[in-house]
Amino acid sequence: MKITHLKLNHLVNPLGYDLSRTSFSYVVEEAKGSYQKTARFQIALDEAFAQVVYDSGEIDEIQSTGFEPEVSLEPQTRYYWRVSVTDDAGDQAVSEAQWFETAKSVSAEGTEGLWQAKWITPAADKEVQAVVFKDIDVTKPVEKARIYVTGLGLYELYLDGEKQGDEYLLPGFCDYDTWIQYQTFAPELGQGSHRVEIVLGDGWYKGNYGLRQRYENYGDRLAAVAELHIWYADGTKDVIGTDTSWQARKSRITGSGIYCGEVYEPGLDVQETFGTELIDLGYDRLSPRLSPAIHVHEKLRPVEVITSPKGETILDMGQNMVGWICFHSNAPAGTRIYLQTGEILQEGCFYNDNPRTAKSEFTYISDGQDRWVRQHFTFYGFRFVRIQGWPGEVKPEDFEGWVLHSEMEEVGEVTTSDPLVNQLIHNAKWGMKGNFVDVPTDCPQRDERYGWTGDAQIFSGTACFFMDTDAFYTKYGKDVWSEQKKLGGSVPDVVPVCNYPGDASTAWGDAATIIPWNVYLHFGDKGILARQYESMKGWVDYMYREDEKDGGKRLWLTGTHYADWLALDGNYPGGVFGATDPGLIASGYYYYSARIVEKSAAVLGKKEDAAFYGKLADEIRDAFEKEYFTPTGRLAVDTMTAYVFVLYTGLTPKHALKKVRRGLLNRLQKNFYHLETGFVGTPYLCRVLSENGMNDIAYHLLLEKGYPGWLYEVLMGATTIWERWNSVQPDGSISGTEMNSLNHYSYGSIVEWMFRDMTGINPSEEAPGFKRFRIAPTPNYRIGSACAKLRSAAGLIESAWEIRDGKYHFRFVVPFDTTAQLVLPDARLADLADSLKAQGLEGTEGGSDVRDQVIAQAGPGTYEFTYEPTVPCRKIYSLDSTWEELKANPKTREILAKEYKTKEDHIPFEKELCTLYEMTWGPFTCVPQEQRDKIDRLLRAVED
Repeated sequence: MKITHLKLNHLVNPLGYDLSRTSFSYVVEEAKGSYQKTARFQIALDEAFAQVVYDSGEIDEIQSTGFEPEVSLEPQTRYYWRVSVTDDAGDQAVSEAQWFETAKSVSAEGTEGLWQAKWITPAADKEVQAVVFKDIDVTKPVEKARIYVTGLGLYELYLDGEKQGDEYLLPGFCDYDTWIQYQTFAPELGQGSHRVEIVLGDGWYKGNYGLRQRYENYGDRLAAVAELHIWYADGTKDVIGTDTSWQARKSRITGSGIYCGEVYEPGLDVQETFGTELIDLGYDRLSPRLSPAIHVHEKLRPVEVITSPKGETILDMGQNMVGWICFHSNAPAGTRIYLQTGEILQEGCFYNDNPRTAKSEFTYISDGQDRWVRQHFTFYGFRFVRIQGWPGEVKPEDFEGWVLHSEMEEVGEVTTSDPLVNQLIHNAKWGMKGNFVDVPTDCPQRDERYGWTGDAQIFSGTACFFMDTDAFYTKYGKDVWSEQKKLGGSVPDVVPVCNYPGDASTAWGDAATIIPWNVYLHFGDKGILARQYESMKGWVDYMYREDEKDGGKRLWLTGTHYADWLALDGNYPGGVFGATDPGLIASGYYYYSARIVEKSAAVLGKKEDAAFYGKLADEIRDAFEKEYFTPTGRLAVDTMTAYVFVLYTGLTPKHALKKVRRGLLNRLQKNFYHLETGFVGTPYLCRVLSENGMNDIAYHLLLEKGYPGWLYEVLMGATTIWERWNSVQPDGSISGTEMNSLNHYSYGSIVEWMFRDMTGINPSEEAPGFKRFRIAPTPNYRIGSACAKLRSAAGLIESAWEIRDGKYHFRFVVPFDTTAQLVLPDARLADLADSLKAQGLEGTEGGSDVRDQVIAQAGPGTYEFTYEPTVPCRKIYSLDSTWEELKANPKTREILAKEYKTKEDHIPFEKELCTLYEMTWGPFTCVPQEQRDKIDRLLRAVED
């Protein structure tokens, strides 16, 4: 047995974090048994566990996905923890010791009076980029030292000229009006003279950032507060805090901004000092950090040095990435090297108009020294770099792209037999990397880079499959609630707000409920529900008040909403608003969020709230049915997104289910089986299709190579997800610059369908964190094989399938201490009885009205099944053939003549068959049975 992946609040060995809640988690691997019988959890003040401050004893209540011990923590203290596990076979293991250390305070509460240090600002013009510093003498042997520090807008901490820590863009981006994170450093400090320096930059706080107010959104001066605590070997202690004894000087980073880039002059004479002044920023906002560290995770070398038709020298990094372009330089003193970044070339030449006013540039003025040069207080979204002023030959080995994003363990991957689909998955993950830099942004390159709540919400499910996002979303959730409290519970369109007006838009505001619920489902830690409960409730209460103002209809029909943003069925070409009634979407999310709050209240033991929000959700559902469904079951709003949305949210009455499914199929037929959904419909589209008897169409949409389609952009060379389906035209020209990002993760939400439906891995509300889960794959012959691996909170889950020799081949892995429901599609129990019995399983048939399936409950282990499905899984007709060739086949004409009496009857049949023959023939329940039989006979006759 091994105990691995030990985390506190989903962080590894956290130093100086807000620990107002503590949840410890771990994973057991290679156990002889199947289930955890007991566990013992210990916290101590020393690594040898001689000074134990908490010991649970051997108990059976410890959940590996989140254990919250009742222990009182002291500030400025390092603790060690470990867990031992015994399984049902008697196998035992003790984990390696992990550590965590509290900050100046354990939580954000009660920070007033804790700080001896003063907020200081450089005594210079506010535009001057500066460094504050202090020289100190350490006269006695040191036991340990800590520096508690933050800087506004951004900072880097140096001790004796050496950067402290491997993090960047500190203190991160948050709602500075409400809270400011400080960080804890553990420097190596010996006897002698030392210099402590805090290098400051404008950042999000006061620099060039924002769509409305362009500068000074949170403050107009650089500032810092810091305390150096020194514990000596003789038991004494010193605290050296920032005050007016600290000096300031000009920074060699002479200009920086999130949008504009940076100017770095290492040879600048900075000997002149100009002192510091006190600045009254208070201490009530200072808080131990929540943000996961922003690290350099990868370093990419250019794949090519291009000389453009204009004679430009351009680096191609081979990947649209986010971070820095770093280089090795030994250029003569005074050499000015100028870099610009862009996402795409146009006619082989450098192009960066789509970032709009964001200059995205870097200027380096050499001092003649040999060094690797990097940026400090900016970041870029780019694939291409134009270089000017470079002395000599530009060589790829002299450059690196440093990939920056927040620390999140990668936990999930999907691979298929289709290389284009694999590239799409790659693009979605890289879109997430680039847009998860402390805040889930819409795009990383243009003069925006906002934490749009709608984008964050629709991608959150995919994000949780890709990476352990618990800590990341915990921090973002604090920002959401901080902003909500200013608006009476309404959720802003962007978080942090940064003076951007706009709030209370459906789907965007529902980030307050959907994100924490997704995190809870995936990671099994109810701590995020506890932290966010008031935020979740506040959003639903806001919608409830708006409903009451409008007469208490239990619908949300007021306000202005983005709704199905960027849908293709809008009133005019190129528009951004879809055709789906915003009232339907707003009322549907009103219901969906109320239901989430009901369930969250139940998890947290808030019975009265659970009853209230459950009743509210029931009332909304009933009102929704009366408003949007006819008595015969027809949905009143005839759009693709409307059908998808009511099916996904559970707002389709049973008597309307068949008509709604048929309505969705009709919309797809009318649009020639192309999607026309936007931000609301697209994330759910393929999931709804696969779960409602139209799995064939889900795969058809996935594999669409034309516009609009996911693979169109892959074929156009994309390495991240685009903002628009046609961001780049077939001739390679960019389709516009006003709102056209080539790194915009939202539509990458298709990958959630790949995990949940293609490979079938689904968490359970009854036992979140994949303690219980469902594997229900939905194969389709158009992809020969697929495999998902998820290092879930409970352990490694695998689901793989292959279609070979007309049979399905499945392989499932269920980890230790979990239970899975295995759902085998297109299967009969009689055909699988022997296989099930040999693997110690019992199966049942049923559970679906759209396909045959066999269901079995499985404990930990590996399971394999091979069988011939009840529907054909082979290609019935060559996909290389055209419809005209199919119709030209004499047998086709013969069958058509038998099945249809008149030429007029052929026309709709031919149109439908034209699309259907390109897909597998399967359980297409939305097509009338008579027509299904005719199509089946025709295709089989042609094949024979």
